[in-house]
Amino acid sequence: MEMSNTLMNLQKEKWAKIYITTINIKARATTIGKKKRFLSATFADLPAPDLAWEQMPSAPVPRLDGSAIQINNLFYVLSGYGTLDHVHSHVDVFNFTDNTWCAKFDTPKDMANSHLGVASDGRYIYVVSGQYGPQCRAPTSRTYVLDTQTREWQSLPPLPAPRYAPATQLWKGRLHVMGGSKENRHTPGLEHWSIAVKDGKALDKEWRTEIPIPRGGPHRACVAINDRLFVIGGQEGDFMAKPGSPIFKCSRRHEVVYGDVYMLDAEMKKWEVLPPLPKPNSHIECSWVVVNNSIIITGGTTEKHPETKRMILVGEVFQFHLDSLTWSVIGKLPYRVKTTLAGFWDGYLYFTSGQRDRGPDNPQPKKVIGELWRTKLNI
Repeated sequence: MEMSNTLMNLQKEKWAKIYITTINIKARATTIGKKKRFLSATFADLPAPDLAWEQMPSAPVPRLDGSAIQINNLFYVLSGYGTLDHVHSHVDVFNFTDNTWCAKFDTPKDMANSHLGVASDGRYIYVVSGQYGPQCRAPTSRTYVLDTQTREWQSLPPLPAPRYAPATQLWKGRLHVMGGSKENRHTPGLEHWSIAVKDGKALDKEWRTEIPIPRGGPHRACVAINDRLFVIGGQEGDFMAKPGSPIFKCSRRHEVVYGDVYMLDAEMKKWEVLPPLPKPNSHIECSWVVVNNSIIITGGTTEKHPETKRMILVGEVFQFHLDSLTWSVIGKLPYRVKTTLAGFWDGYLYFTSGQRDRGPDNPQPKKVIGELWRTKLNI
């Protein structure tokens, strides 16, 4: 009798467990049924061929939101965050000929540390505006020029208003600066200014107002080629300083990443809208090179996940064909990464620095890196 009662109790317990489990599964299924279909964290990844990447000597320091200019075989890597609480105030130089980091020198003490606008004429590097200090501190309107032969800095007339990460390029004898984020770090700027420059000197006493860009915001590629000026990708909105924070601690705000492409021709009368990037892309201001009449873009950050609202990094290499004005996806990076600094030498595409993903299955940003990679491009 005791054994029979024990068996009956065990059976009741077994069926109770099955019943409760069934109820839980049904409840979970009902809950899921009320929601939209769950999107994979990697849903934004695009099909792309693998590229054979080779790791080279890492930069002396990791960098996020740094800048870079290539002049012949020398790659000048400027400023940027080391961490949110520490910013760099120097330039590291990489020599593509022997693949070594060969020099380091300081930037001016009151020059911006991140979110710079940079451009070069092949000797002089122009540095415009940007954020001064760590976290989400205020921007500066100060503008400088570096003579890469003497490594001496000189100041130029300040920008009419400070900007974070404005699109910047030398074009038709003038230094053009447009877009970026305004003084609060979030509001997109539409303004477009230019100043005549030659041999590292300003030929004008002040900046001239030009045709505004149709869509504002920071972190865009800006390329001058074949008498045309291209502005690619970007975003509206960005992190802001937390109100009342004594250290201007960064606080996330709503941002919209876009893939818009605009072109201005030599007459500068109207911006032309061109085919957009294969997907929205931002944080690409120094992530591009020009190769065989095309623009190559490495990495970036795309629109946030629609359900989790998490930031999503980009792991593709894009090519914009200047003859047909069309896009293609030509390869994958070793990992997803934003604010890469790209160069091209002897058939190799190089990139260094930025903030990489958390792994193959997690495109959210994590580690700030100084790694340098290259791959042979066959295009």
